[in-house]
Amino acid sequence: MEGNLLMRVLENNIKLLGQIHVKKRDMYKKAKYFGYTHPCVITCSQELDTLLNKYQKFQVHQ
Repeated sequence: MEGNLLMRVLENNIKLLGQIHVKKRDMYKKAKYFGYTHPCVITCSQELDTLLNKYQKFQVHQ
């Protein structure tokens, strides 16, 4: 039972890191094209912040 929980935790961690990587890359591309202050870049940055906060909270609870 504990092994399955550990596997789910690791899978969620890997999935979250993947989402962070994709969002970061997306934000960089948008910033390069639109500029750093464009609303779509700001929105993307906020979404990245949310993912990073989830990851940090996840790390604290391990």
